[in-house]
Amino acid sequence: MGAWAEDTFGNDTACDWIGGFLEDPGLPVVQSSIQAVLDEEDYLDSDFACECLAACEVIARLQGKWGVRNEYSEELDSWIEANPTTVPAELKAAALAAIERILGDDSELPELWDEEGRNDDWHNAMDDLRQRVRG
Repeated sequence: MGAWAEDTFGNDTACDWIGGFLEDPGLPVVQSSIQAVLDEEDYLDSDFACECLAACEVIARLQGKWGVRNEYSEELDSWIEANPTTVPAELKAAALAAIERILGDDSELPELWDEEGRNDDWHNAMDDLRQRVRG
C-alpha cells in the first residue's frame, strides 16, 4: 500500500478506485466494493479494505458529510455534487458493517497502520468516516 496520509484517499489503492468508479459511476460499484469486504471470511487484504473505505466515502459524501477534500478527491467530489443520489438504508448499514470488519481481527490494514504502535491519526480518520456514513 503506497500511503502518504491517514485519510481515506491518502493511498494509491483508493485513488485507483476513484478512477474505476468514475469510468462507471453509481451505487452498484459502491455496493460491490463493500460486499467484497463483507464476503471475505479469511484474512482481509489491505487493497480490498482501501477500496471499500473509498466506497464508504462516497456514501458519506452523497449524504453531504464531506471528509477531507483535496486534489485526490476532486474529480469524485465533482461527480457527487453533480449527481445527488439517495443512499438506501441497507447500503449504509452494509458500509458500517464493512468498516467494523476492516477495523477488526484478521484485517491487514490496521496492522499496517499500527505497525509501529497505535496510529491515532488513522484511527481518528476511521472514526470520522464511520460517523459520516451514519449520517
